[in-house]
Amino acid sequence: MRAVLVPLMIALSGAFMSVAWLGHLRIRHLGFWVALGLSWMIVLPEYVLNVLATRYGHGTYTGAQMAGFHLASGVVCVTLVSRYLLGEPLNTRHISGLVFLTVGMLLLLSGEPGAEAAGKARSVQAEVAAPPVATSAE
Repeated sequence: MRAVLVPLMIALSGAFMSVAWLGHLRIRHLGFWVALGLSWMIVLPEYVLNVLATRYGHGTYTGAQMAGFHLASGVVCVTLVSRYLLGEPLNTRHISGLVFLTVGMLLLLSGEPGAEAAGKARSVQAEVAAPPVATSAE
């Protein structure tokens, strides 16, 4: 379940961030401070969702894999917002870049680093949860 839910949460986070980054360009007539306020109202739930997904996904995915999900989904979402919200053209160079991004994500996800990450996460959590052991200096 986490293997599917975490990338979806990160992608949704990327969608929020893309709208916050670029959506205000549609309302230039309202001024800077309105755009800033609206962007921050969008970014707050994005950040909560991102932190939640990252904490929930650690151990199922490595930090590098989750960062890859975040960056890749951000690029895809910015592309979609640029195209459909701002009406900017999507050309073959953009499509080629998205294909290379897909190849990069496949390389990042290849193998079984998730199992390795789960073992390391458990050992880090055990270290954090364990109380310090007092030693006596003689």
